[in-house]
Amino acid sequence: MTVTLPELGTGTVGDAMSAGVITCLPETPLRLVARLMATYGVHSVIVFGHGDDLAPWGVVSDLDLVAALDAGTMRPAGAVAATPVVTVPPEETLLHAAQLMREHATAHLLVVEGDTRMPIGVLSTLDIARAFAAEPGPEENFSG
Repeated sequence: MTVTLPELGTGTVGDAMSAGVITCLPETPLRLVARLMATYGVHSVIVFGHGDDLAPWGVVSDLDLVAALDAGTMRPAGAVAATPVVTVPPEETLLHAAQLMREHATAHLLVVEGDTRMPIGVLSTLDIARAFAAEPGPEENFSG
């Protein structure tokens, strides 16, 4: 049986994102990154450059943290961060954001404001799942 699922093309990134950005520098110890995740209840921390280049350039996700711990190495955030950061504007559709996630094999997009490119939030796969679950749609019957 084929189930027709609602479209994600109507919701926007700005509607579904988690506002605010938790950040660290590349040399931040992973234990501190873990504390940031636990304290703020987030699944990712954005790694910013330093010196003259304070642009976001990597993302440490909870899975990156677990992989580093499993490998038994305590490297800094910059050594385990996924790069480059994939950005999306808040007015973009959730469908397009989901396509970007798939194309770049990432679970987190940095939401940036228009011309300023100022980070304003993070969109995760969980945010998309919440938006998808909240959309009205026909009753779904998964039993054949």
